[in-house]
Amino acid sequence: MPVYHSPFLLRLLLALAMVLPATADAASQARPDAALRDLLAQAITRAESFEDRFEAEVWLADMARRLQPWEGIPAGERLEILRIVHQEASRAGLPPELVLSLIEVESNFDRFAISSAGARGLMQVMPFWLEELGRPDDDLFQVRTNIRYGCTILKLYLERENGDLRRALARYNGSSGQLWYPQRVFSALNRRWYRQ
Repeated sequence: MPVYHSPFLLRLLLALAMVLPATADAASQARPDAALRDLLAQAITRAESFEDRFEAEVWLADMARRLQPWEGIPAGERLEILRIVHQEASRAGLPPELVLSLIEVESNFDRFAISSAGARGLMQVMPFWLEELGRPDDDLFQVRTNIRYGCTILKLYLERENGDLRRALARYNGSSGQLWYPQRVFSALNRRWYRQ
């Protein structure tokens, strides 16, 4: 099969086309924004959780485009969040898109969010986990720490619920037995993060 008919290459080209700025100038359409291109290149070279560089390019470019509505988050920070989400979700055996959905629902990508119950950061991790693990100095506002805790907690709840994702998500939110929270996460997943 010729390379130009490869479904993977087609997905890559489509994902990159969505990241390119839309202008009337054909010459500028051929080149992505230089700053974004540099940030994306850096993120790709540090993306250890992908099978190869091309998978990293496609996923990061696609998800960076999906994160554009959060324009208050600098592009470099968005790519860093995406890279860490992919690494930590992969480490925990979770789909990264599910973790992005949970972050959207929990904190709306505000890394300094604090809930009325005291949960902190992107994945709204409760501070009691620091004491439970004997790590009181861990910073739940630090992106990697928060996402690692959140992914590990969700994986634990998924195992406790025998793979029932709805029940695991409800437990994560502290609303066991109720469906409103899992429905919000699944709605975000289907609306924004699910890769077709």
